[in-house]
Amino acid sequence: MNINSIKRRTLLGAGLAGASMLAMPAVLRAQDRSLKVGVYGGYFKDSFDKNIFPEFTKATGIAVESVAEPTGEAWLVQLEQAARAGQAPADVSMMSQVAMLKGQATELWTPIDMAKIKNASNLLDRFVNKYPDGRVAGVGAVSWYITLVTNTNVYKEAPTSWAAFWDPANADKLGLLALVSNSFLLEVTAKTFMGGTNALDTEEGILKTFEKLAEVKPNVRLWYRDEAQFEQALKSGEIPMGQYYHDVTGLAAADGHPVRSTFPKEGGIQDSGCWALSRASQKAEEAHIFIDYMCQPSIQATLSRKVGTSPTVKRESTDLTDKEFSAVSSDIEPIIPRYDLYQTKSDWLNQKWTELIVG
Repeated sequence: MNINSIKRRTLLGAGLAGASMLAMPAVLRAQDRSLKVGVYGGYFKDSFDKNIFPEFTKATGIAVESVAEPTGEAWLVQLEQAARAGQAPADVSMMSQVAMLKGQATELWTPIDMAKIKNASNLLDRFVNKYPDGRVAGVGAVSWYITLVTNTNVYKEAPTSWAAFWDPANADKLGLLALVSNSFLLEVTAKTFMGGTNALDTEEGILKTFEKLAEVKPNVRLWYRDEAQFEQALKSGEIPMGQYYHDVTGLAAADGHPVRSTFPKEGGIQDSGCWALSRASQKAEEAHIFIDYMCQPSIQATLSRKVGTSPTVKRESTDLTDKEFSAVSSDIEPIIPRYDLYQTKSDWLNQKWTELIVG
């Protein structure tokens, strides 16, 4: 269960290399009105097919054809190429924030008419993705957190700050994500030591942040690409501290493993995906009905319970109990990744990351 439940992040946030999945539509019910919806394959798609899409069809009469999106930015490329030919492999797709920005550059996304999204009033502002001129390109679909995790046999007390990663007492004890674009450690460093992620506004600021982050290297036992490898080492205590997915760590703890997830005082890292409408889609009306439906607090609460995602709507608008909410989220203001940098400075950041951090 744990390994599968993280597939969505591998596909959505990081775009790590993986077996590319063919987009195989699953037609739920042939009806007059239908919508093709692209979601991440495996566990994620299965959860939507079981818990979300049938209820949407029941409520609206619109049949959903769910399409398994391939990994990384391959889906963005497919949508771009198809749109040039006037085709839409999916009408609405769940897209990473960096893919949203890249799609904006070619006007791939049909602007969403927020007047038709009645439930938008519940959305947190950070989950509305806008073109530079203010048109809405995408609306928050799901979000999740990366937090500071520890083995409770090794660490009796939970750390309170990301600064623990830099503590000399933790030499050779950390497991950290291996890529600049999925670890968000530049943002963590900037928030913890530089007064906030606006320290990353200039190349000079980014280089200073890299220098500070480089100080963490003696404490790192493993730069991981394979989540399962780190999860096992965390459970056994072999690598007793690191960064990992909050919900998956909670599942492991519930299964009796000696692990805990902590939201540091600087905030957990909140990553997310958007619903976006391809400009080639002929189903704008159905797409707006779908996006409005997915913004309902009750649906966001269902996703939290069934899929383990964090709500994109205000907490008080949902009926999640304190226990259910803390299983997927936190009231501490989050660290939001600087997606703009991974679009505009991707090659330079990767080069510096290799040179200064993991090289």
